[in-house]
Amino acid sequence: MTDDLLRDHALIVESVREAGALALDYFHKGFKSWTKGEGDPVSEADIAVDKLLNARLTAARPDYGWMSEETADTPDRLGKSRVWIVDPIDGTRSFVARKPEFTICAALVIDGTPLAGAVFNPVTEEFFEAWKGGGARLNGQKIGVTRRRRLKGAELLASRRSFEHNDWLGQSPGAKFDHVNSIAYRMALVASGRYDATISMTAKSDWDLAAADIIVAEAGGSSTTSDGLPYRYNQSEPRHADVVCAGALHERLLELFRERSFNAGA
Repeated sequence: MTDDLLRDHALIVESVREAGALALDYFHKGFKSWTKGEGDPVSEADIAVDKLLNARLTAARPDYGWMSEETADTPDRLGKSRVWIVDPIDGTRSFVARKPEFTICAALVIDGTPLAGAVFNPVTEEFFEAWKGGGARLNGQKIGVTRRRRLKGAELLASRRSFEHNDWLGQSPGAKFDHVNSIAYRMALVASGRYDATISMTAKSDWDLAAADIIVAEAGGSSTTSDGLPYRYNQSEPRHADVVCAGALHERLLELFRERSFNAGA
């Protein structure tokens, strides 16, 4: 399986780089956008990138399944062991607002587990990628999560207001809080060691998480629900309740969830 996985990973990298160039062209030149629902924007760039990735990946591997945020879901994928899971633009709100906080994401999931993936921010030129057993890289250089085990002084990609609302600030004096729109980008930044952790208490879909999940895992980190459960992909319902992603701080965050009921409130 290793040679096949390496070839599939190379295909992901090539396809995501091409898709990133296309997204960047739209980003600079302009595009039409509309909403799929309240607070859920989509742009013609999302659709164009989706079509490009579908063409590149499914043409090369016609026997693999396909799942994407911008493609109507079908049950066909459930009968496939190997499935491409894609988010053409994760962080569309940022993309539409011309903020450089969006990513192109693609993963290969085999029997419910991501084994190769890439997350690319074409504006900042940060290309994160990994395959199972091969480590994680940012622009070709190996990366790893932080070893911080205490919230004191931690650097978090999370809402400070949520920490205040849930009385966690007492556990984290001196902590710093930042936020970016793309959850995949946030997870990749944790994988690179730039931040100690990210949490999100809103539901996510397979395409939001799969590519970043393998990158975090290969960087030595963990991505689970707040109950500590790993994600299982390509299920009939491709939704996940929340996200706790961190390096060595992961277990301490899960302890806080067990000790008190987290209220996403604020």
